Amino acid sequence: MGKRRHHKGNVISCVTNGGKTTLAKNLQKHLPNCSIICQDDFFKPESEIETDKNGFLQYDVLEALNMEKMMSAISSWKENARCSVVSTDRESAEEIPILIIEGFLLFNYKPLDTIWNRSYFLTIPYEECKRRRSTRVYEPPDSPGYFDGHVWPMYLKHRQEMQDITWEVVYLDGTKSKEDLFLQVYEDLIQQLAKQKCLQVTA
Repeated sequence: MGKRRHHKGNVISCVTNGGKTTLAKNLQKHLPNCSIICQDDFFKPESEIETDKNGFLQYDVLEALNMEKMMSAISSWKENARCSVVSTDRESAEEIPILIIEGFLLFNYKPLDTIWNRSYFLTIPYEECKRRRSTRVYEPPDSPGYFDGHVWPMYLKHRQEMQDITWEVVYLDGTKSKEDLFLQVYEDLIQQLAKQKCLQVTA
């Protein structure tokens, strides 16, 4: 494997409030040379978000996100990682740039398909997801019936689309403790680093 390939992209994805952001931040604290790109940072302004026939803002669709800008951020990271690897002769795992991309619609955007080295998807049941959602404050706030009328149906639709994925996705039980989830993914990534000396994650 040539030096230009010595950087890893990993993805952590899940339904809303599934725990992906917490997991990604915990991994960043313990993995050397690790960066995070969050899909939520690329939402379009509310004025550009469409509404459906029920008046629900359509946030849980790709059209609500500036994915081109996100891809540009990923490309910039890859270029910086490539330069940092070329500038050193060391081959240790500690020197390998690691990128964690976390978001809720990562497996449904085709241009990202070739980026992942390791993919994780956190799952939680309907009741737990709705409970967690109710404890969060959003801007704009959820309108009455928004979870059942938009959020959950979109999640089910996107999960169905994931059936066409041709690469391995590691499914995680999002009801486990933060510590258990961290250890499961951290140990898996360390094993992958030892094998390949480069990593890219998604969520």
